[in-house]
Amino acid sequence: MSDKFNQLDKEESRVIIDKGTERPFSGQYNDFVEGGLYLCKQCDAPLYRSQHKFQSSCGWPSFDDEIEGAVKRVLDADERRTEILCANCDGHLGHVFEGEMLTDKNIRHCVNSISLKFVSSDELKEKDSKIAAAYFAGGCFWGVEHLMNQQPGVVSVLSGYMGGEIENPSYEQVCSKTTGHLEVVEVSYHPQQVSFETLTKLFFEIHDPTQSDGQGPDIGNQYLSAIFYRSDDEKQTSEKLIQILKDKGLDIATRLLPVSTFWKAEDYHQDYYQKNGQQPYCHRYEKRF
Repeated sequence: MSDKFNQLDKEESRVIIDKGTERPFSGQYNDFVEGGLYLCKQCDAPLYRSQHKFQSSCGWPSFDDEIEGAVKRVLDADERRTEILCANCDGHLGHVFEGEMLTDKNIRHCVNSISLKFVSSDELKEKDSKIAAAYFAGGCFWGVEHLMNQQPGVVSVLSGYMGGEIENPSYEQVCSKTTGHLEVVEVSYHPQQVSFETLTKLFFEIHDPTQSDGQGPDIGNQYLSAIFYRSDDEKQTSEKLIQILKDKGLDIATRLLPVSTFWKAEDYHQDYYQKNGQQPYCHRYEKRF
């Protein structure tokens, strides 16, 4: 093994170097749902984002997509299965299967937990000063979070609350419609890979920005459409896009508000649809630009 790679213990070497397999349902990440990145255990190369992971009940972590260029496919010697390797160090990850119809992408990367190392969204933000944040309110934060997470260049999306009058509100307090908070998502992203303008266009395309009393069946002030801008540039970009939509005949209800304290929502709200194997009930993509 190259000196530039991480030192592996006996069991890690058995799987990653000798192409072994860990026992089903025994791996650390089998039922794991936290937001962040999955790296190669041997070389720390990023392989999968948390939004790629889904529950397949197969006994090993399952992903229906990969970070572009991160995973290499090699046909097994018996030509019956396709092995997946880290493209950076050739470490064995597992196998890939198609045609099972477990997700819309119809692919399953069946990966050994021991081949992976997880880094949480909070750790990523602490380590990478180049990561920026954008804040959007578009109804129930579950759906906005789910769809924003699918944008390349996005590191993580957190559900939370912003714009209210009390500190660290609970979900129950926000739902009482007395705190002034909106359900908001914090989108952490790499500006070199995706722009604020691209994220804002996506925001306008995954909810109804013309609805003035909430979003879909979710009615109330906490579900209003808003962009919380951090700078004059973000405000001007948002105004420009709103004007484009108005010129197309849309009566935009989205409010532009200065950013204030973001309060992270309770853990059970984070990655809600991923945890529950569901799809958004009041958010869908509709091209507007």
